[in-house]
Amino acid sequence: MPFERPTLTALRTAVRADIASALPSSDALLRFSNLGIVGDVMAALANGHYGYLDYIARQAVPFTATDEYLEGWAALHGVTRKPATAAAGQVAFSGTNGSVIPAGTPMSRADGVAFRSTADATVASGTTTVSVVAVATGADGEAPAGVPMTLSSGVAGVQSTGLTTTPLTGGADVEGDDAFRSRMLLAYAAPPQGGAASDFVEWALAVPGVTRAWVVRGGRGAGSVVILFMMDDAEAAYGGIPQGTNGVSPFDSRDVAATGDQLAVVAAIWPLQPVTALVYASAPVANTITLTIAGLTGATVAVQNAIRAAVVAALRANAQPGGVTYSSAIEGAIAAVPGSAGFVLTAIAASAGTVGPGFAGNITSNPGALPILGGITYV
Repeated sequence: MPFERPTLTALRTAVRADIASALPSSDALLRFSNLGIVGDVMAALANGHYGYLDYIARQAVPFTATDEYLEGWAALHGVTRKPATAAAGQVAFSGTNGSVIPAGTPMSRADGVAFRSTADATVASGTTTVSVVAVATGADGEAPAGVPMTLSSGVAGVQSTGLTTTPLTGGADVEGDDAFRSRMLLAYAAPPQGGAASDFVEWALAVPGVTRAWVVRGGRGAGSVVILFMMDDAEAAYGGIPQGTNGVSPFDSRDVAATGDQLAVVAAIWPLQPVTALVYASAPVANTITLTIAGLTGATVAVQNAIRAAVVAALRANAQPGGVTYSSAIEGAIAAVPGSAGFVLTAIAASAGTVGPGFAGNITSNPGALPILGGITYV
């Protein structure tokens, strides 16, 4: 049975009992006695030792290790923490033909996130497109197409404000302990096998920003491997759907190269994959799920937000592209939210799949489609 660590109170009681038994009838444990104070100090020291032993026990196994010990356990299987990355994309500026926006030109969005150009860009036909990258790493650099961008310092012959022509993608925060531990344990449970499906999942999950991945064998014909993946945090504004175009590595001339987030995945897998495999990175099709819930019309905004977060977490934990997502998982997530007592899930609608039998039955997604929470209606 597991060892039960004694509490500080139990240690103090045990020390006092030992002192009392060693010095009978001496009143050694009166409130301000020297022996009583020394006994409490010794109990506190013992409590600190037990705490350190707890810490050692946590670090002794990969399941509970933290910080540098977690990094060490992961390194034994070649797994390293995913670093923070900077978002990048393209911005269009208008100006006088022949004007040049030099590499390194600073610019910023309206929210103050700073960017810089990565190469010289010359105005032709009244406009030019500049490749930019965020100065700071992290998911905050992500943005959709059409976002205004302002030059931080004027450039002769160029208007100071432009618009992003592509989504700013690729930004991700440094990987947290929980996600890092999950990837590490996957490596322990499924060691590399020269191109097995589990290998492709591990390779995809090692790309910054990727949180979930699935493999479709022969999804584009014989010899092909299709990797469907999600970026739930980095692309939260898009429901976690990767932003880019599906395709293969730019080093593989057998089909059209991917762009955006998909390019980052296939480029990372290219040096690891079997030489004959034709590997595609693809974004799942959003199967937008709309829920109708009765009995909670008086729920506060906080409760509604908690319900939404719980449903998103349930879909993230249970949904598979083209698979069946059980409505009981959604109902269980809602029921666990404080303040949701009395709710009834009366209807589920799916944009790229079927629901049934019944109004709130299980969700069957179309091939390549993944359930993403849309709206929740309270009636």
